[in-house]
Amino acid sequence: MALSMRFFLGCFNSLLGTIRAYASEVCREEYRALALSVVSTSRGIGLIIGPAIGGFFAQPVEKYPNLFAESSIFGRFPYLLPCLIISVYAVGSLVACKWLPETLHKHAEKANERADLHDISEHSSNDSGQKDNMVELEEKQIHKSNLLKNWPLMSTIIVYCVFSLQEMAYSEIFSLWAVSDKKYGGLSFSSQDVGEVLAISGLGLLLFQLLLYPPVERRLGPLMVTRLSAVISIPLLSCFPYIAMLSGVVLHLVINCAAILRNTLSVSLVTGLFVLLNNVVPQSQRGAANAISITAMSVFKAFGPAGGGALFSWAQERQVASFLPGDQIVFFALNVVQFIGLLLTFKPFLAEPYHRE
Repeated sequence: MALSMRFFLGCFNSLLGTIRAYASEVCREEYRALALSVVSTSRGIGLIIGPAIGGFFAQPVEKYPNLFAESSIFGRFPYLLPCLIISVYAVGSLVACKWLPETLHKHAEKANERADLHDISEHSSNDSGQKDNMVELEEKQIHKSNLLKNWPLMSTIIVYCVFSLQEMAYSEIFSLWAVSDKKYGGLSFSSQDVGEVLAISGLGLLLFQLLLYPPVERRLGPLMVTRLSAVISIPLLSCFPYIAMLSGVVLHLVINCAAILRNTLSVSLVTGLFVLLNNVVPQSQRGAANAISITAMSVFKAFGPAGGGALFSWAQERQVASFLPGDQIVFFALNVVQFIGLLLTFKPFLAEPYHRE
């Protein structure tokens, strides 16, 4: 039943690709990075707050005996409360969609710019200029005809898939690692402790993405932000096994800071790829391009939880290994995937966009 529900949720959930295309169209180009950072932030916070809701509200009879009786429905179904909360939230989101405007329009500023360019091209007598315009139009027409032949788009999607695989594996491993016993290299956290860490990192992620990411992206560009996020994440992940050696207040302080930084870097990386992806296709194809990226990403993410869980289980059996014992091998494997994704962001693999619209 659990596998079936997850399968159908994935089949009918077309929100992320649609929202990404919508966000890139509802704003002018100078605000596109901010719009896409809001999308990736909301998604990142959802991946954090969702498990936090589960950690806080699962088995409420055991955690909050003064509020929930053993004989109540929440005593019979200990995981009903978090599912009910998420369902009510989803209904509220559905109702809010009623006030979303359609994006099939052109901003007046861009329309005027195109009209001016059209007038200039009509009255231009420069043959070489006309040839350049024809070449550009032909190039755009080629890319519009078949998205699968648009290599800048496909290379960006492949890079996005690699980083998504690593992100999902990390999400699976982090909770398992946090609740595992210290003698196995874990943190010995309760589910409520994990929920607190995820909630705090979600708040830090929200502040960074809304206040700091847009100016950083304008100054460095989306590709450089992606590369820097990947580079900084590698030494950060290498430190995680050693955090388990701490205890008390110091442990909680360090793991919260590390989780905030890790999630901020991960979402900044993905946001940069979102911007690149929407820049390599015209407006009329952004919906299809985002749909392709989400489909491909979902295939890669399908292996993330299974691979991460299997890797974590194998690591528990090699606590005294001579090479990368215990959980060190887990975070080393995550860094290997991260490094592969970083290499793919360079030429000749990741191609520059043919045009920017």
